[in-house]
Amino acid sequence: MKNKVEEFRRLNNEKQEELANIVGVSRQTIISIEKGVYNPSIKLAFKIAKHYGKFIEEIFIYEEEIENEKK
Repeated sequence: MKNKVEEFRRLNNEKQEELANIVGVSRQTIISIEKGVYNPSIKLAFKIAKHYGKFIEEIFIYEEEIENEKK
């Protein structure tokens, strides 16, 4: 799954540690999400989206959707 967490975090001038504290996870979790190594739980995805005032789909892009767009 692709995501725009880093993009939204930078737009809000937040450090990884700040976002981690806001959503209740470790900085390492945010790093892993941003690198695409870790897919967050639906609960964590909602927390991140809510923090930025966005829908989950605006931040997290399911790869099947990307493949369908290419066709």
